[in-house]
Amino acid sequence: MNFQKIVKIITGILGVLGIIFLFRVIGAGDEEIKAAAAVGDYSKVSPLISISQFILGIAVIATLIFSLIGLFSDGAKLKKALISAVGFLIVLFIAYSTSEGVETPMKDGEILSASGSRWVGTGIRMFYFLAVIAIGSMLFSGAKKLIK
Repeated sequence: MNFQKIVKIITGILGVLGIIFLFRVIGAGDEEIKAAAAVGDYSKVSPLISISQFILGIAVIATLIFSLIGLFSDGAKLKKALISAVGFLIVLFIAYSTSEGVETPMKDGEILSASGSRWVGTGIRMFYFLAVIAIGSMLFSGAKKLIK
């Protein structure tokens, strides 16, 4: 049996299980599920959540494996990936060094540490920096095509 047949069989089994669990949830109805959840009984919903987590885990692992295989099989792709990773780390360093942290009281009464506040600022600055870089590269690419 080849790999594709095995994947199709596993996919079919997981699909059928998902449909069965979905019909159990739909058949139970909202009110019954809410009442059961109020007393701590999640037996109708738990199998559906578990199979979803299992499928997500398989998808993430397969994506990582095949991405790494693709990267390491071609030196040019690996070089581009490393250049991109270094560029990302440079932007992260710039965002972190321009952020400042201040202890901040939160709504629930706890206090966000200065380090945590700095990392939040870093994330926000990273978003803005990467958005500007993306928009700039699209404009540059468009202008380059117009010139040609």
